[in-house]
Amino acid sequence: MSIINGNKTVIVAADVEGVGKYQNLLTATKDVKGIGAFKLGILLGLEGIRIATIELRQKFGADFPVIYDHQKAGNDIPEMGGPFARKLKNAGVNAAIIFPFAGPTTQREWTKALQGEGLAVLTGGIMTHPTFLESEGGYISDEAPEKIIKLAIELGVTDFIAPGNKVPWVEKIRAWGEEALGADGFTINAPGFIKQGGVLSDCAKVAGKRWNAIIGTAIYGKSTVEEMRQAAVDLTANMAV
Repeated sequence: MSIINGNKTVIVAADVEGVGKYQNLLTATKDVKGIGAFKLGILLGLEGIRIATIELRQKFGADFPVIYDHQKAGNDIPEMGGPFARKLKNAGVNAAIIFPFAGPTTQREWTKALQGEGLAVLTGGIMTHPTFLESEGGYISDEAPEKIIKLAIELGVTDFIAPGNKVPWVEKIRAWGEEALGADGFTINAPGFIKQGGVLSDCAKVAGKRWNAIIGTAIYGKSTVEEMRQAAVDLTANMAV
């Protein structure tokens, strides 16, 4: 089951540059009800993921979920899964996002490596931007997302990433989850809102019982700590409706 305590929460995507901006984001969102986790990305990872995790836990508590998104992990050779998982474990991270477009062998080994270190795995197979699938003018096979998600289910993954601005794909991923795991057996985590065109209420209609909105710039893109906090309050309130 999901590492997040709650059925409908906001995951704050901290895709910010610089320690100062990160600390302001932590201050702005501390104690905002309805924030289920933080997603730390590659920009903070390059600056020092362990330090970022420690600072987050100092404000939010020792057990607060931390998800790492390497944007996009799971695409190197299979043998790199183990070192990647150990680094995240040592940094105090709880979970990692992978988008394993490099094939089933890498997907299996990276998933098993993360699970072996006690980390939850959030698996995605389709992204929010246009011209991604072959039918859209992109490089990735239209069949790839289904293969990725169904293999993830076989490997014991119960958290899936779905593009919140592509509602039909949210419906598809929910259907695959329900078929294999039942309505209560999985969680959809969706980015792609506000700036990328996704509407929270549209996604909520099809995402199922357990889902979380991953929101970044709509919060950290505000000019002041006060504005960031108000945006977080407003967005979490919309999730509770």
